[in-house]
Order: sequence, then structure tokens, then C-alpha cells
Amino acid sequence: MGRSVPTIRAVLAPAAVVAALTLTGCSFEASVGGRSVDEADLEQQISDQLEEQVGQAPEEIDCPGDLDAEVDATIECTLNDSGESYPVSVVVTGVDEDTEQVSFDFEVGDLIE
Repeated sequence: MGRSVPTIRAVLAPAAVVAALTLTGCSFEASVGGRSVDEADLEQQISDQLEEQVGQAPEEIDCPGDLDAEVDATIECTLNDSGESYPVSVVVTGVDEDTEQVSFDFEVGDLIE
């Protein structure tokens, strides 16, 4: 599935990675299979997509559990990097029953204080 997100090409320091994401308001889309997206798989997908977009993976993505494979299902994860934490809102945008693919968008929010 195509993405219409601008690519940030500069190599950034860890804190700058998160700052770039929150300032640009980026959201991404990825797909994984199953009736739910396993917590570890979801965390890895988010980390991989962030690394692809900004050239560096965050230190940690922490989700509280599996993401249900239902359109509009949501989960709030946390991005931890350089001693700071940011919310990551994840929402299911599509489920293909034939292939069991779950598509979701996520967006990194402002610093949690």
C-alpha cells in the first residue's frame, strides 16, 4: 500500500528524530497479518517505519498489548528516546479478511511532561 508521507533525509540525533516527527505531524501506514496485531510485532512495525522515515529507530516503542484487527480500533503506545517520552496514537484503517492483513496509521504526539 502506498504512502504519501514526505521523507526526511537528514541524519538526526535521537532527540532530533522525535522533534522532527512531532513538528511535521507525520503519520504512517504498515500492514501485518492475523486477527490482531501482536504487541511485539506492532512495536517493531512502528520502529521500522520511523527508522525508514527519519533514518534512525527510536530507543523503544512500548505498546500496552495487541491491536485488535477491527477498523477504527485504537491503541496508545509510547515512544521512549533520549530520556523523553512521546505518545504514539495507532488506529486500524483497514482489514482484509481474505489475506488477514491489518493496515494501520500511527502518529507521534508532543512530548509527555
